[in-house]
Amino acid sequence: MTDLPPLRDVIQRYGLSASKALGQNFLFDGQLLARIARVPGDLEGAEVFEVGPGPGGLTRALLEAGASVAAVERDRRCIPALAELGEAFPGKLRVIEGDALAVDAPALFAGKPHVVANLPYNVGTALLVGWLSAAWEPWWASLTLMFQKEVAERIVAAVDTDAYGRLAVLAQWRSTAKIAMTVHRSAFTPPPKVMSAVVHIVPAAEPEGVKFKTLEALTAAAFGQRRKMLRQSLKGVPGALAAMERLGIDSSRRAETVSVAEFVALARALSA
Repeated sequence: MTDLPPLRDVIQRYGLSASKALGQNFLFDGQLLARIARVPGDLEGAEVFEVGPGPGGLTRALLEAGASVAAVERDRRCIPALAELGEAFPGKLRVIEGDALAVDAPALFAGKPHVVANLPYNVGTALLVGWLSAAWEPWWASLTLMFQKEVAERIVAAVDTDAYGRLAVLAQWRSTAKIAMTVHRSAFTPPPKVMSAVVHIVPAAEPEGVKFKTLEALTAAAFGQRRKMLRQSLKGVPGALAAMERLGIDSSRRAETVSVAEFVALARALSA
């Protein structure tokens, strides 16, 4: 393990502070960061894509776990601290200064990297949706992502629960998602107003005969009016009511009672 100065010393030396505008909250607990780095499994020799490394707390844990890291950082104030970390791990860290929403992440890797990130809260959901909406099999091997606990619960939610919605269907129809750990707000500097959780997502086989755009349109209509019966919320989706009847899905039900498998079956019927 490389002998590195405490992260707090690095932050103080470079005069860094978390930017509310960029959705930053820094983690200093080395043991906690090491636990997060272990979630994807053995990273010795693996490639990792990190978004929003900030001063490099999680980056340090990933490098110490043996990974080669490509990190995208929008805040140029953090670049010198990350450069110092790169010097401590020669050839193991690439830092791309830019917006993760605009970076062509797959082009950075020869193989399939693990994505591991304490995501900025203001872009976390948008990044996840983009990664889940891309062509399947995906360009990533797994996703290990820190979210607000409420968002994490929406990703892993079971059918017929308050948290169940479009995000759950999108995450679960062709991957498996679980909450790997929760993180108390006091672990961050500055402490956010909410609790956080780390979600681990592993891709699965894509169901055959289903067009993603069809599934997306179905869930948008169904959950856009989630308190209405399906006969009302899906009446604007051509063929949906007839397909439900053929599949034996009661049109008097509401969206939150329709399982991921049922949404997939309905999308398959409309994709044919």
